[in-house]
Amino acid sequence: MVNVTYDNSGSLDWVDPSDGTQWVYNPGDIAWVLASTALVWIMIPGVGFFYSGLLRRKNALSMIWASMMTLAVVSFQWFFWGFSLAFSETGSAYIGDLRYFGLKGVLEKPSIGSTKIPSIVFCVFQLMFAAITPMLAIGAIAERGRLGPIMVFVFVWSTIVYDPIACWTWNSNGWSFVLGGLDFAGGTPVHISSGTAALAISIYLGKRRGYGTERLAYKPHNTTYVVLGTVFLWFGWFGFNGGSALAANLRATQACIVTNLAASVGGLTWMLWDYRLERKWSAVGFCSGAIAGLVAITPASGYVGSPAAVLFGFMAGTLCNFATQLKFIFGYDDCLDIFASHGIGGVIGNILTALFAQASVAGFDGFTVIDGGWLDHHYIQLGYQIADSVAGMSYSFVMTTVILWIMHFIPGMRLRATEEAEILGIDDAEMGEFAYDYVGIDLGNGGHEYHDDVHSHGALPATTGGREPRHHPASVGKGHHDASSEEGEVEKREQPVVA
Repeated sequence: MVNVTYDNSGSLDWVDPSDGTQWVYNPGDIAWVLASTALVWIMIPGVGFFYSGLLRRKNALSMIWASMMTLAVVSFQWFFWGFSLAFSETGSAYIGDLRYFGLKGVLEKPSIGSTKIPSIVFCVFQLMFAAITPMLAIGAIAERGRLGPIMVFVFVWSTIVYDPIACWTWNSNGWSFVLGGLDFAGGTPVHISSGTAALAISIYLGKRRGYGTERLAYKPHNTTYVVLGTVFLWFGWFGFNGGSALAANLRATQACIVTNLAASVGGLTWMLWDYRLERKWSAVGFCSGAIAGLVAITPASGYVGSPAAVLFGFMAGTLCNFATQLKFIFGYDDCLDIFASHGIGGVIGNILTALFAQASVAGFDGFTVIDGGWLDHHYIQLGYQIADSVAGMSYSFVMTTVILWIMHFIPGMRLRATEEAEILGIDDAEMGEFAYDYVGIDLGNGGHEYHDDVHSHGALPATTGGREPRHHPASVGKGHHDASSEEGEVEKREQPVVA
């Protein structure tokens, strides 16, 4: 029987039988962290909808499926040994041990993250971070990856890549934690690791069929899904960052303030940069910038003041926008720009944290003590942040590549889909299901891809379709499709199913 009692204020009291220490848990803190758990949960299908909307419709359902699959696989992995490998108190500087295998002993004891909440509350909250991270990464399989092997990949990657990075960042034994690295909610474990893994996956899979031709010069097939996914992500990020205070206090509130502000400025900044290209106010551009701002503020959200959040949003919206052009410079096919948004965005956030972290802001919770960053004249913090960023990026890229190539030589485990499956669409080839019920009328251009070739990037030359095209300024009023005629063309080619 668990020896938990309640005092007159309604707080939970637990006495450690080994030494008689009394621990008090405030129900408000527990409630906030559990609510934040649900907020981060909704982000995972949010990633699925966001990615789905950016693709062609014949591949739309696979990304939504991937989000739910990843949640399920990582939930089991976290129960099995993930939590123990990341957060056991008896682990090493790089990875935990199996002290909490199968969540044995994870219940009423103070958590390693904060003594203000019990271990089981911290465990389920951190599960959601572990689940969203591989989902961010596997967007890189879009339009050309097999779904069966990706389930195996998610389990292995979570164990070999995510858990060690989470351990060295947040575990009190971790080398980065001991060194003094500041990462409030996952700049390295979540964003740098997933963004870099996406780069490794993109390089391993190679380019999609028709890369660099008109066939892939498509716009996102469902901008509403992109906005809906962004809504889920932005909404959930209040729990992602605010919940990382692990208590309902002023620091959690400040984290929510800077999270919303960085997202807002990031969205406006990216949209304005895109406006210079086609003189259009892009919803996809706004959503991309908002997410870039959210990524950048993640490691800093419990350490920086509100004015700094404006700079975080501006820098992320600018640098991540231009980082989307790296795929053209280096010739890899990251059609969802995951590396640019999460890999580069995470590095931006980590470095800016070194500059703008303040001991006074961290102390908003009443007990956290840090040396701060450059604003507090603690200049070595930049070295700590760069070391953590480089380590996370290098480890994720190398280990992801190793996992992919080991799977490559295991029968049935190759991630790359066949050309036939790519032509047919991953939804039909791998799932036999579709995101939408519709009947395609073959007008002589292949039936399956009729819709994909209609929506091009205005006057921009054919490059790759998806999130962000190659940056070529277009003349105002020249070379743009007439929206009404384009809709009419689509309407002719697509007839709804009538029951």
